[in-house]
Amino acid sequence: MESPGISLKKIREKLNLRYRDVEAASHEIARRRGSDDYVIALSRLADIENKGTLPTLYRLYSLCAIYRLNPLDVLRRYGLPLNHLEEDSLLSPSRSTNLLSMDATPAALKEESVAKDREEFDVSFTRVLPRDSGVDGWLTYALLGVPKPRSIRVGIVGERDDAMSPLLPPRSLVLIDDSRKKIARSGWRNLAERPIYFLETRNGFMCRWCSFEDGEIMALPHPSSTAAPQCFSNPGEVDVVGEVAAVAMPRLQAPQFRTRS
Repeated sequence: MESPGISLKKIREKLNLRYRDVEAASHEIARRRGSDDYVIALSRLADIENKGTLPTLYRLYSLCAIYRLNPLDVLRRYGLPLNHLEEDSLLSPSRSTNLLSMDATPAALKEESVAKDREEFDVSFTRVLPRDSGVDGWLTYALLGVPKPRSIRVGIVGERDDAMSPLLPPRSLVLIDDSRKKIARSGWRNLAERPIYFLETRNGFMCRWCSFEDGEIMALPHPSSTAAPQCFSNPGEVDVVGEVAAVAMPRLQAPQFRTRS
């Protein structure tokens, strides 16, 4: 694997910058920022590129500015596991309720992503979210108290799908372990413990309890729902996406009461 120093050297050479160019640019940054800590001397730059010397935070800033690099990408080049930052934060005990404020997403990218989601995200129907949606972070599993499945998908219960309500009301997010596709026949003591499966049919997706007999899957809605059970041939008419591992649901709004005038 290429060392981060060599990687930075190749970037410098691709930009056709000499050592003296980088040093001069770093002096200008240091002048603007009012600190010589930003200066990258010729010998220091050579050590960073060829001897694996770690740059200070200030010199790293200068390199990112001069080479027009994302600092997070450079930190990853140096082996910092930024995608595990929040995960490792749970190793430090917290005695009080608090907000998790860590975010490794640049603001510009975040705003672009949010804008895209608003345009393309439709919660009318039950469906599986794209794998790059960003919803399936490890933190979800940690906070919900479930182990992270080997293979995970995220689904949403559509606004028009109340078949599992009130257990899974519309707009609930479900974490789907897609390594668990076999319909369980037993092993639960009540309906709350019974496995729920995410299914893909010819007409779309659904989230239901299931039974499997004689090559047919029976999709069973919650008893409180008005939805009817549905029977599908398997394989052919239905595919089991996976078993629901955890659920995040919206807070139900209290009914609005009018007062008499």
